[in-house]
Amino acid sequence: MTLHLICGLPGAGKTTLAKKLAAVTGAVRLCPDEWLADLEIDLYDEPARDRLERRLVRLATELLTAGLSVILEYGFWSRLERDRLRDLARELGVRVELHAIVLPVDELWSRIERRNTSGEWRAAPITRAHLDAWARLFEAPTADELALYDAPTPH
Repeated sequence: MTLHLICGLPGAGKTTLAKKLAAVTGAVRLCPDEWLADLEIDLYDEPARDRLERRLVRLATELLTAGLSVILEYGFWSRLERDRLRDLARELGVRVELHAIVLPVDELWSRIERRNTSGEWRAAPITRAHLDAWARLFEAPTADELALYDAPTPH
């Protein structure tokens, strides 16, 4: 059993990677953006997102305890958040992999612009101002931090 944490800003390719991992590993993929959209809750409703993410962590714990691997596709912008989930996985006795996708902001913006106009994004468009603000909050994993995780299993 493995807990996969998918880390990165919007436009990095987290969903693409998570879907590929799910297809190859059979892990259960939990994506708050999809749940919020399906429940018709504004993706920018931070209190609702926080409640949902806490519930999905409880669900992930139940799934891991039942012997299933889980992919959490949250972004995990802060080191503290990543540390907490790594510690939880260790307490459960399961492997934990951090899949970090760190790209330049201009490349992220290019991808987001394409997504905003493609019709596939069902939420309010992400603006450059959003991305710039979020990029200032993002704590990219360091080599020392990455060393705390299990090496990704080759697929």
